[in-house]
Amino acid sequence: MVRDRDARPREHAPQTLVSGPERGPAHARHGSLGALTVAALGIVFGGIGTSPLYALDLLFRGHAVGPLPAATVLGGLSLVFWTLSLIVAVKYAIFVLRADNDGEGGIFALYGLLHEYRNRGIMLFLWALMLGAGLLFGDGIITPAISVLSALEGIGVDAPGLERLVVPVTAALLTLLFAVQAKGTSGIGRVFGPILVCWFLVIAALGIRQIAEHPGILAAFNPMHGLRFLWHSGLHGSLLLLGALMLVVAGGEALYADMGHFGPRPIRLGWFAVVYPALVLNYLGQGAFLLGGHTPAGGKLFFSLVPHGLLYPMVALSTVAAVIACQSLISGTFSLASQATALGLFPRLGTRHTHDSHAGQVYVPFVNWALYVGSLVLVLTFRSSSALGSAYGLAVSGVMVITSFAMIPVARLRWNWGRASTLGLWGSLTLVNGSFFAASSLKVLDGGFVPLSLGVIVFLVMVTWRWGRKATFAAYSAKETMTVAELVSLHRDAKHFMERTAVLMAPKPLRRDTDRTPALLQLLWDRYGILPRNLIFVEVIHRKVPYIHENRYAVVVFDRHRDRGSIISVELSFGFMEEPNVERALEGMARHHEIDLPTDRRQWIIHVSNENLLPSRGMNIVARLRYRLFQHLRRVSQPAYYAYGLGDEVQLSAEVVPVRVR
Repeated sequence: MVRDRDARPREHAPQTLVSGPERGPAHARHGSLGALTVAALGIVFGGIGTSPLYALDLLFRGHAVGPLPAATVLGGLSLVFWTLSLIVAVKYAIFVLRADNDGEGGIFALYGLLHEYRNRGIMLFLWALMLGAGLLFGDGIITPAISVLSALEGIGVDAPGLERLVVPVTAALLTLLFAVQAKGTSGIGRVFGPILVCWFLVIAALGIRQIAEHPGILAAFNPMHGLRFLWHSGLHGSLLLLGALMLVVAGGEALYADMGHFGPRPIRLGWFAVVYPALVLNYLGQGAFLLGGHTPAGGKLFFSLVPHGLLYPMVALSTVAAVIACQSLISGTFSLASQATALGLFPRLGTRHTHDSHAGQVYVPFVNWALYVGSLVLVLTFRSSSALGSAYGLAVSGVMVITSFAMIPVARLRWNWGRASTLGLWGSLTLVNGSFFAASSLKVLDGGFVPLSLGVIVFLVMVTWRWGRKATFAAYSAKETMTVAELVSLHRDAKHFMERTAVLMAPKPLRRDTDRTPALLQLLWDRYGILPRNLIFVEVIHRKVPYIHENRYAVVVFDRHRDRGSIISVELSFGFMEEPNVERALEGMARHHEIDLPTDRRQWIIHVSNENLLPSRGMNIVARLRYRLFQHLRRVSQPAYYAYGLGDEVQLSAEVVPVRVR
């Protein structure tokens, strides 16, 4: 560890300082268990909480118009109850929430948990998670469209003539919703929880009212009714039923995705104490309505449960609940894009932070308007929630089967489960979710192609970006440059220096005298033939963990002298949930005299490189197509130095370095 700043180290003997204050997660959870639970109700459960608006309409679509047979109603409701129980209550609430990555959850948390085992034959699981992330982007387009449409369709129950207003009003609401995203949602987010509490209480009350009139619906708890219903429906009919059942659990993946905001305890409490019973009661109430021989008014089963005088207030409450569900998913998609960028899987899109103290609250303009255009096109094309149901089910089932699949190595490698218990639970759940996905795939031509196509496109973008970054790094690092020892020798023999302290961004850490210096330094030396008095190499590393709690940085001193200056290497580490502001980190280190850098940023100059990529002459057609796609992605991607907060207050010097990739 370096103590004496004026001492001259032994010839070519670098000295190392590894330090960094311990940090907690940027999302530190504040409040009592009750307050966190109410907040979780507004953020986590909006999607699955509004599924009663449309799920049973699609489940029983295709059956005879008019009163349904009791066996059909009991069978359908039995399938609903056990699907909700097995997939959400057991799989997500009990088991998947245990797979936290430093308190974070979601697709990329799983990716981070498994990435350290990438050399042990699990690349297939990592690729599957990347595809699952793509499907979540598709989900982000469909959810706003189907949620708002299904809520407003309640108008047609009382006034069929007003149905023509559903599509234009939905389009207007979506336009307003996406337009306000740039303002941030921390203010209105405080009321989400109480509104959703009201929503769940109301839908539970609607269900209890119907169950009291037709208590025979309670027989649906018997799973044999569901199994008999599937058996008598035949293979094709059973697949259609399984595809429709995915709408019942749509939004269930949010329990895991939003775990980092609230922790598992508030989410489990909110689910088992409020959401799960409310959903079960409402679904049973809808079944009781059908069991009584009634026909849904206007084809909307949910709104048929509402007393006539309360219909319009219920439409208003449903619309607000649907907008909250959309808001939660949109914010989640912004976070997903930000995490993918930090993991090196996605281009660096322009990102704005909408809250000073919460790093996770971000706004990504490109993603926002892409979601808006996609949602609007779906509304104008499909024009009803029932028509959109097929597309929605495929996205949800795809994400869920990938999550179950990825939990197999998590259980084996992270939890040390035995093979029998791992395959018994996660193998079975993968098969169950796989059957739902296969069933949903029957509707590819009816709309399922939308999330599937988006998922594949986003997957190709991530794979290409990952390949391109690695190829660029390899080509840049392969350039012939001087070693650190040669640089130190030049620095010690120099008679003249550039006085402004130079910070030079490096592609990899410099730890030993034999390490090669960056090609950017060689270019500057060949061009000017003079070195800075104080030269600091900075390399940024993105760890596959959400947060860095300790050892934020490592400092290696290669040369330091009172008169001659210094050559220092700094390695900065950031997690994928953190904002990598390099200027701020260096300023903090300078303030604590850990590097030879003035605290006034105006006395620095930062040197960065812009790689001019050139294809190798031996590229085949497929490789050239991949290369061209990567070039297009680089054009829309924000330069790394801007993403690192460089150039905000410090003079920035960018040099073009030709790089030939293979």
